[in-house]
Amino acid sequence: YDVARHGIIQVSGDDHYGRKLIVFSSCCLPPSHQLNHHRLLEYLKFTLDQYVEMDYILVYFHYGLRSSNKPSLKWLREAYSEFDRKYKKNLKALYVVHPTNFIRIVWNIFKPLISHKFGRKLTYVNYLAELQDHLNYEQFFIPPDVLRHDEELRAAQKGGPPPSVKTPPPRPPLPTQQFGVSLHYIREKNREAIIPPVIAQTVTYLKDKGEASSQFRSNKLPVSFEQIGDVHVPAVILKTFLRELPEPLLTFRVYNQVQELLYVESSLRVSRCKQIMESLPEHNFIVAKYLLCFLHQVSQESIINKMSPSNLACVFGVNLVWPRHGSISLSALTPINIFTEILIEHFHTVFGSRRPPAQVMP
Repeated sequence: YDVARHGIIQVSGDDHYGRKLIVFSSCCLPPSHQLNHHRLLEYLKFTLDQYVEMDYILVYFHYGLRSSNKPSLKWLREAYSEFDRKYKKNLKALYVVHPTNFIRIVWNIFKPLISHKFGRKLTYVNYLAELQDHLNYEQFFIPPDVLRHDEELRAAQKGGPPPSVKTPPPRPPLPTQQFGVSLHYIREKNREAIIPPVIAQTVTYLKDKGEASSQFRSNKLPVSFEQIGDVHVPAVILKTFLRELPEPLLTFRVYNQVQELLYVESSLRVSRCKQIMESLPEHNFIVAKYLLCFLHQVSQESIINKMSPSNLACVFGVNLVWPRHGSISLSALTPINIFTEILIEHFHTVFGSRRPPAQVMP
């Protein structure tokens, strides 16, 4: 009863094929100190046990998840591991309603642990109207808070917030803020650190993880798994930090130069990449050198970790440079990946020596 009374998990009608709908509503989660999340997991399994022998559908309403009621990533991992094949086999679809960047980041973190077959069952639903194509909408219980949030989203899509909602002025960034602020701002607030703390700490962690792996290869046992942790979390954090910079680490100015790399002869591309990097502002160059040095070190272990310069370029290239306006087209990915691969593979040549700042600034 201590879990059921909140209405977090409900069985709510059927879909168009008669499959039972099970709904999880984040807005019904009380503050974490008021709910035993282990008991929440047991209650979810208890509910599913009544239907898992038949085909069923899960609907997850994400709106209402806050820092005060959000389960930990460790709990999410435990929850996924608790659901063995009997739960996953007959799950036909998982609808995530009103997804946010947090959901997409979490999904990327767990992707290596999730089977491809299970991953194909996930569908993001941006507006409630999209659910009508899949579910018997009139039988479907939707929390009032979710309905209100959906109305606000649709009103904003049509050209602005509802008349009753005043858009507050943008808040100034906090002194400790790291994500979504410029490199200059981070350096101003962290005068002791040339390298942004997020980059420095994630790289240090990933290096330590690599050292732990090398202990296995050199038979230096035992290795503490408690200290190793999950390597995917800091990797995703690092990519997210880079992507949320207001201006890419390599600046908007070099985007066109990178695109023109395809027209440079192969034998001259390394020197051209060196010129492009030397044209960066001093601080951007220093941070980029620190990051690319780490990626070069990772690539040196590609036989073991499968992260060759090419693979690393595909992962990090789009997070280092992008256009000022619009998104990156598929055709634009090729020169970005070639450029990043050269920076990683020929790190010592590209970053070996740099002319004095006065000569390299535009």
